[in-house]
Amino acid sequence: MSPEKIISDDDDDNHSVEESDSSEDEVAPRNTIGDVPLEFYKDEEHIGYEITGKKIKKKEREDQLARYLASADDKKAWRKIIDEYNDEEVELTKDEIKMIRRILKGKTPHAEVDPYAPYVDWFDWEDKIHPLSNAPDPKRRFIPSKWEGKKILKLVRAIREGRIQLDKPKEEPKLSLLWGDDSGSSGKSRGLAYIPPPKPKLPGHEESYNPSLEYIPTQEEINSYQLMYEEDRPKFIPRRYTSLRSVPAYVNALKECFNRNLDLYLCPRVRKKRINVDPESLKPKRPNLKDLKPYPVACYIEYKGHNDAVTSISTESSGQWIASGSTDGTVRVWEVATSRCIRVWDIGVAIRQVAWNPLPQLPILAVSVAHNVLILDTGLGSEEEQQRIKELLLLEKATLADQSACSGCCFLFFCIFLTFFLRESRAILVHQLSKKFSQSLPFKLHGLPVCSAFHPSRSFFFIATKKEVRVYNLQKKQALVKKLETGLREISCIAIHPGGDNVIVGSKEGKLCWFDMDLRSTPYKSLKCHHPKDITSVAFHRSYPLFASCSEDNTAYVFHGMVYSDLNQDPLIVPLQVLRGHSSLKAKGVLDCKFHPRQPWLFTAGADSIIKLYCH
Repeated sequence: MSPEKIISDDDDDNHSVEESDSSEDEVAPRNTIGDVPLEFYKDEEHIGYEITGKKIKKKEREDQLARYLASADDKKAWRKIIDEYNDEEVELTKDEIKMIRRILKGKTPHAEVDPYAPYVDWFDWEDKIHPLSNAPDPKRRFIPSKWEGKKILKLVRAIREGRIQLDKPKEEPKLSLLWGDDSGSSGKSRGLAYIPPPKPKLPGHEESYNPSLEYIPTQEEINSYQLMYEEDRPKFIPRRYTSLRSVPAYVNALKECFNRNLDLYLCPRVRKKRINVDPESLKPKRPNLKDLKPYPVACYIEYKGHNDAVTSISTESSGQWIASGSTDGTVRVWEVATSRCIRVWDIGVAIRQVAWNPLPQLPILAVSVAHNVLILDTGLGSEEEQQRIKELLLLEKATLADQSACSGCCFLFFCIFLTFFLRESRAILVHQLSKKFSQSLPFKLHGLPVCSAFHPSRSFFFIATKKEVRVYNLQKKQALVKKLETGLREISCIAIHPGGDNVIVGSKEGKLCWFDMDLRSTPYKSLKCHHPKDITSVAFHRSYPLFASCSEDNTAYVFHGMVYSDLNQDPLIVPLQVLRGHSSLKAKGVLDCKFHPRQPWLFTAGADSIIKLYCH
């Protein structure tokens, strides 16, 4: 019965509680199991032991339903509780009920105790100047004891003379197993080439000729063995025999002996060292973005002037000027620092691509329009440089045109060499302005050409089709050096690292592949789904470990791409920043991106006719 039941009865005060009869003929034995939990006896017939060591039998009790019905007729049932320790039913007295009620109300168990008795100060405060806690320390506490010092000196002399010997630590006895070490042979075979075979398992109780009944399976269990897989089925079924001579010969004795010999003779044994490695330590540690600065973060300048989408931009080698071409038919040259437009050429046809000459002493522009490539004199530089440009071009407006019909052309301007493709004939033309000479490279293209790039320091030429990238050597009879298998659906752009050993390729499915040409012809890293739409351009920075990609989803991604001089260390690629700000026009977003040649700045050209400069 819970204490709440005792308090909730309103007629308890009027109840006449009778004292338990103490004059019983037979006193129930008391349990003497001590702190042993009663759970240990839940499956036994007894509950413990009395003081003489006899078992205390459990009493047979009625079920809970019968007990509940009996308590409904018994008025004293609310005062009865069960002592599980002694297995008996105890009836609480009137004084015990009062004590429980006082405890539940937060009072003292006995009513005679006064919890608010006046405090009696036992300390005698008369003639006391200072309290005990602040009494000054006596002088003897600061002076070492003279007699203790003499005793310590005697003990030290006795230890030095050997008259007192300290007890040496006892050596633990070396224990050894009586029948040898059955745990394994690793300790015995340490440093040996030969590894002893493991010992066979010793027979247990179930393999005895007269095992206990609990080891013998029933017929139902034997039938269930037939439904199990052969490898899960028990190899031996215990049986009982009256005597040892009644045991028949073991059927599998010869087979098991043969398999054991095969295991001893033919089974190779190799000692393997287990290495516990934390999986978290195998993950590459990503550097902190603060340590990778500087890199473009926010838009600083906008270049406005075009009336239609800006398809291509190119930065001058000094970083002071930037050229742009648009579908409105104009080519413009801007001053980077002030966003001032200093030159405008109205071509009248949509501009496909523009490129500055990388030589600073020849500030000329190459422009791809329809079936022609135009060479423009920007008018920048000194008088000597302008004189050299006029001698090179012979005319103030030189036009380098293809005589055959072609649907479009792509080109790359390298010093004074110009290369562009004829998509229908799949031809590659190289033009040399100083000699006014053009020639077709004898490359056999396996597909339509998409884009191209020159190696920054060697005479290698990269040509990309829709599926693969081929590398040719222009000096050694235009021989094929390497073929990069991208695995992409359609390539859209390509960029070469300033070191020349790494290449990034963008695709129209939004994937970006990084190739390490010293390792293999397949991608070293493939950045998937970082752009939901087509990638229009990729670019490397000339001096900083940065590369970027732009897409038709109006975003440009900036990455940290560190290439180490140690060939054993892989390149480090870390995403840094997502640059937004352009708006889409006719389902097109950012069409081109270029890095500043000296600063960690990024230029982006969008279909919204705006050029943006992002700075750190």
